[in-house]
Amino acid sequence: MGPSVAAVIVAAGRGVRAGGQLPKQYRELAGEPVIRSSLTLFAWHGQVGAVQSVIHPDDRTLYDAAAKGLRLLSPIAGGATRQASVLAGLEALHARSPDIVLIHDAARPFCSVELVSRAIVACGETGAAIPALEVTDTIKRVDADGHVSGTIDRAQLRAVQTPQAFAFGPLLDAHRRAAKENRHDFTDDAALAEWAGMTVSVFPGDANNVKLTTDEDFAKAEARRIASLADLRLGNGFDVHAFADGDHVWLGGVKIPHDRGLTGHSDADVALHAIVDAILGAIADGDIGKHFSPSDPRWKGASSDQFLKFAAERVAKRGGKIAHIDLTIVCEAPRIGPHRDAIRKRIAEIAEMSIDRVAVKATTSEQLGFTGRKEGIAAMATATVRLPWSW
Repeated sequence: MGPSVAAVIVAAGRGVRAGGQLPKQYRELAGEPVIRSSLTLFAWHGQVGAVQSVIHPDDRTLYDAAAKGLRLLSPIAGGATRQASVLAGLEALHARSPDIVLIHDAARPFCSVELVSRAIVACGETGAAIPALEVTDTIKRVDADGHVSGTIDRAQLRAVQTPQAFAFGPLLDAHRRAAKENRHDFTDDAALAEWAGMTVSVFPGDANNVKLTTDEDFAKAEARRIASLADLRLGNGFDVHAFADGDHVWLGGVKIPHDRGLTGHSDADVALHAIVDAILGAIADGDIGKHFSPSDPRWKGASSDQFLKFAAERVAKRGGKIAHIDLTIVCEAPRIGPHRDAIRKRIAEIAEMSIDRVAVKATTSEQLGFTGRKEGIAAMATATVRLPWSW
């Protein structure tokens, strides 16, 4: 069994140098807040057991929207400096006392699973480790008049990134000591750890793991994010359920009154079942029956919301996004029109996407076939999914 690991996501800053009215961690990048990439990465990383965000109190509504659907600890308020915010995050984790803590800047949305894993391994070997890149440009020392006063040997220089990884206890002690001695001038946790006498090692960083600061950074990041999701996939789903005794049907996660019900091992939500198959088809990950067998008693009467959430998470875990869902419901009754927007809203909530990316249509079969004879309901769905490109 490996070490217990927690992460502190530092997001209490108010910087708006990147432009706009929002702090940069809440600006949208390819349709979602910058901070969500980091929250998702650490929340779903198999070795990270707890994720503690540190935010500005005024940003709670923005944070809740960005963190929706993720398994995270409740955010706490940060301090006047980054150093104070990290200490607040560490204190919040004190009761859990993990073996290793990762400190990550929310404005680095391109951190990878591999980099996090390298950080954990490196910290396990040395007790304190930071990702770093070799400096490739020539570095000059410049005086107050703007004149070159010397050239610095870049062989010993490194550009440092996050997540920075530390043994939890020693880092907390170092932060407490710095606060007690009124030292608030450390630019990162590695500098504070060095001051406290810890030996900090470096491990290979990732050139893609850039920190977003300026408007130009955001423009480049937007182009990169869109290009990174260049693998466009389409999946189709189809499902039918027969009518039986009852007084309502579930369609698209919405309970609709009706003079009959639908039969099925779960709640028989024919619409969500079709959507789940469409999403799984887009990522070539089997079908709903593979993951939720109708012979498994765990799913008897189960809400189909969890099936759609599972499919959406399968996409997210591959670094992808569901770009669009198109659903068609075929039945003579009940009437879908009055419930269309409620269905769209519910599907969007479960799949964690905007409602303008969910289309719901309804039609009859002109009294032909089993739907025309009012024996059941059919649903067809198409899911458009974007994944990172790979051959």
